[in-house]
Amino acid sequence: MAAGIFAILDDIAILLDDAAVMSKVAAKKTAGVLGDDLAVGAEKASGFSASRELPVLWAITKGSFRNKLIILPLAFLLSAFLPWMIVPILLIGGVYLAFEGAEKVYEVVTRKEHAKPAAKTIEDPKELLEAEEKKIKSAILTDFILSIEIIIIALGTVTSQPISIQIIVVSFIALLATVGVYGLVALLVRMDDAGFHLIERSEAMTGGVKSLYKKTGELLVASLPKIIKLLSIVGTIAMLMVGGGIFLHNVEAVHHAFEFLPGLTADITVGLVVGLIALIIEKSIHALLPSKKEAVAVTDESEKELS
Repeated sequence: MAAGIFAILDDIAILLDDAAVMSKVAAKKTAGVLGDDLAVGAEKASGFSASRELPVLWAITKGSFRNKLIILPLAFLLSAFLPWMIVPILLIGGVYLAFEGAEKVYEVVTRKEHAKPAAKTIEDPKELLEAEEKKIKSAILTDFILSIEIIIIALGTVTSQPISIQIIVVSFIALLATVGVYGLVALLVRMDDAGFHLIERSEAMTGGVKSLYKKTGELLVASLPKIIKLLSIVGTIAMLMVGGGIFLHNVEAVHHAFEFLPGLTADITVGLVVGLIALIIEKSIHALLPSKKEAVAVTDESEKELS
């Protein structure tokens, strides 16, 4: 009896040891995408009022957990029964990421070419809530696509391992992608609060300690907008890079067409090309379809004719 228990414990220890080794390998493989996820996550979670930052971030984090719960079992099932579907799914996600990145580049370029009036400040609580919910949904959708990429890459490192190892390793990487990424994002978006706290505490101090607290606080407060702006730029590049990388690594014709470019440059270039094509298609569809105002006008005219 005792020997059987010790044998089971020994098997568990071996399993966990193998899982730990493979988790390190998977973490290295997914490090680049995890870094992109952090940049994109910080960019998506910024831009809210201070009182809403953490609630919004928590809503995005919960959405990220739901994404993982959906993707993980599907990834294991696809890997086991329909492996040919993985690449098409990745390509669809790549188009979306490239489109989002290209759209941001387009907005920056058009803003430079045509001076825009000052942005309208939203004061209506209902409009604020709608804008917040829209941004949260966008962040969760982007997280979903990046999560697919992270989980598929992690799964690719352990396909030769038993299913138990696959489940442990890929689930660990998925958890790291949510807890690690959004934990760091939470620290970033609260930098200014930490800075103000240090400045307030410096008032009750004297000498060099007061100066240190005050300067550190002022540095944190002044640095946050610059960091968020930098992360916004990095996030845009990351979306183009990941989207382009998906096509380069999974479509042989694209790989050969851009093999003359170095790695990251090729990823970003392909992402921009794919994103611009998707953006042109999206703009064309919007141009062909009647706008919301036109649709309402047509409806009103129809109602008048009927009456």
